Amino acid sequence: MKLPIFVVDAFTVRAFRGNPAAVCLLENKLDEDLHQKIAQEMNLSETAFIQKLNPTDNFTQSSCFGLRWFTPASEVPLCGHATLASSAVLFYKIKNTNNILTFVTLSGELKARRAEDGIILDFPLYPTYPQEFHEVEDLIKMAIGNTLVQDIRYSPDTRKLLVRLSDSYDRSFLETLKVNTENLLQVENTGKVRGLILTLKGEAGGQTQAFDFYSRYFAPWVGVAEDPVTGSAHTVLGSYWSQVLGKQEMRAFQCSPRGGELYISLRPEGRIDIKGGATLVLEGTLTA
Repeated sequence: MKLPIFVVDAFTVRAFRGNPAAVCLLENKLDEDLHQKIAQEMNLSETAFIQKLNPTDNFTQSSCFGLRWFTPASEVPLCGHATLASSAVLFYKIKNTNNILTFVTLSGELKARRAEDGIILDFPLYPTYPQEFHEVEDLIKMAIGNTLVQDIRYSPDTRKLLVRLSDSYDRSFLETLKVNTENLLQVENTGKVRGLILTLKGEAGGQTQAFDFYSRYFAPWVGVAEDPVTGSAHTVLGSYWSQVLGKQEMRAFQCSPRGGELYISLRPEGRIDIKGGATLVLEGTLTA
């Protein structure tokens, strides 16, 4: 077996920032167990597999492909940064001739289109609902101790818990906050929560570029302690902050050590556009 494989840093225009994803191009079907084994071998938060849908398809001229995402521990139903990375490989490296690509996934059809300053992902927009504190108190206290919380929301579609920190905190507080993810699986093992979003209202520009909101994302339930930059979390964050701020277009920053920028635009049909940059940092051949 010889598979072309790439590593792309997503949601950044600089190497070694953003969120790295591995991308495999599959000329033929892969044995089912190999997807997970390759993801374990790559040991990144996500490994994406781009699959031809028809024998006559090719990666240069076809516009529709199958796409699956695996963490080192399991397959996931949606992944933004690995979709961005997959699109970047097809657009920038393989020189796909189309301006819009369609991916058939576990979350339905997702589209990626070229933009002058990046790639725009067309994703579902997921609403959030108020969450009673006492039901998730143990999880929150285990993760962030006595940090002040302003709002708690839950997204049943994605099983993500959104915790908005007090407006009294600033970006540097969120960036340096020590989050305990090691014991979260013991505290929450019902399957209700599969990802924890910590978020904070943005600040006015001043000397630095202004962001509408900040976030960090933790998913030990799928084998990812902290994800550097998370497109799928912004399908929830975009919904929440649009309501809070009364805005349809927003600029977001994910405050992981690697950091990444996302440009968000809500669309009237219940979808969200997420735009980001991508940088190819490695290419090779997987042999086994």
